[in-house]
Amino acid sequence: MNMMEPLHSSMNHPTVELKSLQLCDREGTESADSGIGDVDDLPVPQQIQISNITCDSFKISWDMDSRGRERITHYFIDLNKKENKKENKFKHKDVPTKLVAKAVPLPMTVRGHWFLSPRTEYTVAVQTAAKQPDGDYSVSQWSEIIEFCTADYSTAHLNQLLQKAEAIAGRMLPFTVFYRNQQREYFQQASPSYRSRDAQCRRMLPAVKDNSGSHGSPISSKLEGIFFSCNTEFNTGKPPQDSPYGPYRFQIQADLLFNHNTNIYFGDFYCMYTSYHYVILVLAPDGSKGDVFCKGRLPALDRSNNCFLTCTEEDDGSLSFCHAQDVILEVIYTEPVDLILGTVSQISGHQLMSLSTLNAKKDPSCKICNISVGR
Repeated sequence: MNMMEPLHSSMNHPTVELKSLQLCDREGTESADSGIGDVDDLPVPQQIQISNITCDSFKISWDMDSRGRERITHYFIDLNKKENKKENKFKHKDVPTKLVAKAVPLPMTVRGHWFLSPRTEYTVAVQTAAKQPDGDYSVSQWSEIIEFCTADYSTAHLNQLLQKAEAIAGRMLPFTVFYRNQQREYFQQASPSYRSRDAQCRRMLPAVKDNSGSHGSPISSKLEGIFFSCNTEFNTGKPPQDSPYGPYRFQIQADLLFNHNTNIYFGDFYCMYTSYHYVILVLAPDGSKGDVFCKGRLPALDRSNNCFLTCTEEDDGSLSFCHAQDVILEVIYTEPVDLILGTVSQISGHQLMSLSTLNAKKDPSCKICNISVGR
């Protein structure tokens, strides 16, 4: 079995960050499986506790009897995604999930973006082991199985995404309106099938964001808002006539949603196995429910000086707006919007459903929009 020393192996360290924990390779797994057929009377881990959970790490500790503790040389940690929950044993043909570490003081940190993903449910079980002179192992019985869920991206991770997005945003182009496409029924008086409308059908209401984009984005399935677009065609300077979301378009003057009273936040950067890259921005009126949600969770942007969406005041007091040319912006406005503030009309283009981002999955292999933590 391929064993790797932890980053710190001194017993004087109460917490050990196991950056060099690794999955057992298949060849080593098979030989190890044949060498640990007998369960020894080593102490069984009990009362497992998971703490300090991030998007790609967690701390683990447990209690165990003192009898036989001095014989323990290693810990075996079986980590599985909850949806793939299986018996705790070494795998032969499947990709193994066994993590191996030398016995170190508890709690210890399990870290690794190559096997831990953000916002994912896992099961974990532990057994203690004693390495024999011939290289085989005697092991304890398995502990109970504990379930836990990894966390969202932290603001530090989102800042990494932000920097990657800034690198490809391109030059800024002027625009004057935000727009939102939907089916005709969405804008009609009787539209009970749309929960993002009020009973009188006079307002668009915030709805919970879906799971599109980066798996670790803290806004997915949590932030409430209304999606708008603002990208323009390069040759006309106007919104495109095609849309994946419906042939009817609501347009509203940009300054009604984005002004000196609006805070802007970076929410996500992703692609869907295509050359297009999407940036999600959040527009939240200062002090609003959405603003409170975003503060401390998302990187705040300077409304007049950022790479994606700007609002600047001209000499005459009017506001002018620009958007990034080389990314597709998805703008979430966190408050209700009255239909009377804008206009609804039919577009002349097509519904390009292939461009829909509804629950779209991020390409985990893209080097442009991924960072060095779980996808």
